[in-house]
Amino acid sequence: MPVEEFVAGWISGALGLVMGYPFDTVKVRLQTQNAYRGIVDCMVKIYRHESILGFFKGMSFPIASIAVVNSVLFGVYSNTLQVLTATSHQDRRAQLPSYTCIFLAGCTGGFVQAYALAPFDLIKVRLQNQTESRVRLGSPPPRYRGPVHCAATILREEGPRGLFRGSGALMLRDTPTLGLYFITYEGLCYQYTPTGQQPSSTTVLVAGGFAGIASWVTATPFDVVKARLQMGGVQQRAYAGMRDCIVTSFRREGLAVFFRGFTINSARAFPVNAVTFLSYESLLRMWG
Repeated sequence: MPVEEFVAGWISGALGLVMGYPFDTVKVRLQTQNAYRGIVDCMVKIYRHESILGFFKGMSFPIASIAVVNSVLFGVYSNTLQVLTATSHQDRRAQLPSYTCIFLAGCTGGFVQAYALAPFDLIKVRLQNQTESRVRLGSPPPRYRGPVHCAATILREEGPRGLFRGSGALMLRDTPTLGLYFITYEGLCYQYTPTGQQPSSTTVLVAGGFAGIASWVTATPFDVVKARLQMGGVQQRAYAGMRDCIVTSFRREGLAVFFRGFTINSARAFPVNAVTFLSYESLLRMWG
């Protein structure tokens, strides 16, 4: 069912995106700006200065775009695993494929997703970093008036390559991380599901949640580097490349800088990925 898996990935990705977006905004601000003392301070300042709408800046674009990219991840993963193991999604519940095959399929999905995601993620991060309030009279206008204007401005000022800022770090973040992501999910589902049965909704929720947390353990350092490179075209502090970003960030802010946003990422990861996997599995069962 290759088409169904892509569609299920899109719908589940959209649901997870809506649930986790406010936390993602806070995470991006913490990683790219030094104006906040921590998670609570960031949330309070966003709410006071930008109202509740500040947590949802740029969300309409990701729902239509990044959710589609999520369908690429699930579709490529499932179909790659089917090629490697010659088993369907339902058959894999009876006999877990080797962790090597799961990891390779997850890495393949992550690699393809990274380059499909790069321009959309860049625009999302740029919009999330706009601190101007739209609800206060006299506030300065934001640099970008929306996703289309943001994309057009980047193309005009930074050229086509500007839309792929941070794509190398994004690829390094997603390729091994999503291999670990699917290993955790598939392993927990198999471990806690009676032989020959489908995993229960509770098992799917818990396995999906822990898969999300496990993936961010390895993803956060490159997520920080990615976000900083993506903002390089806006902020005066631009980096010559990934290596320069890593070295400069370490010299100025120490090793801890590479784990900024890890706490809120982990807190967000459990519910978001639990809902993502539950909706994905439920849709496939319904269409099966």
